[in-house]
Amino acid sequence: MHDPRDEEQRAPYDPMPHGPPVVGVGPWQGPWPEGRQWDPDLLREGDRRNVVDRYRYWTLEAIVADLDTRRHAFHVAIENWQHDFNIGTIVRTANAFLAAEVHIVGNRRWNRRGAMVTDRYQHVRHHPDPASLAAYLHALDPPVRLLGIDNLPGSMHLETTEVPRDVCFLFGQEGPGLSEAAREVCDGTFSIAQFGSTRSINASSAAAIAMHGWVRAHADLTGEDAWRG
Repeated sequence: MHDPRDEEQRAPYDPMPHGPPVVGVGPWQGPWPEGRQWDPDLLREGDRRNVVDRYRYWTLEAIVADLDTRRHAFHVAIENWQHDFNIGTIVRTANAFLAAEVHIVGNRRWNRRGAMVTDRYQHVRHHPDPASLAAYLHALDPPVRLLGIDNLPGSMHLETTEVPRDVCFLFGQEGPGLSEAAREVCDGTFSIAQFGSTRSINASSAAAIAMHGWVRAHADLTGEDAWRG
């Protein structure tokens, strides 16, 4: 669901300050492998993308198709009224945890630098308002519950409540949190326990905590799909 209208300047790869000076691998050595997943240009010139080893030299389309066979049941959504810089980081984390989809609510354009190109491997949908997001999720089969993440009165505790399998975590803008329109359409809200002096944690950090909470509850950690480096 890549839309050329959404293109902005991107970082070419994910910097690895403590790793090797050159990311990836060089040209393929020996006879080329056969199969539609292989990219001739990458085989010839090398693959410097920030992808795991199983996807070295694969085409973008082949990687997305393989990811689609293994995507998890959770979605992630974030409101975008002020071009929040957290959105790119949330997309990158959603790719790492293999979210079904990422939803941008509000303005279509968003800052992609934090995504480090991972949005090309992740299904990203745009919704003009929270009501449209809720309607889309509730119409899926099975329906997906929309749960806001915000430290609101009456919110369930993320640490002690069973996270639903078919769920979309919705995050508000950095600072104001969930909009009133978003609160009205949520099926419930979660809060994340905090112990310090600050009123809230960074939106992208909250998103990572929520997604990892889903992984701990529902992901299959026994096979080779869980990549640990």
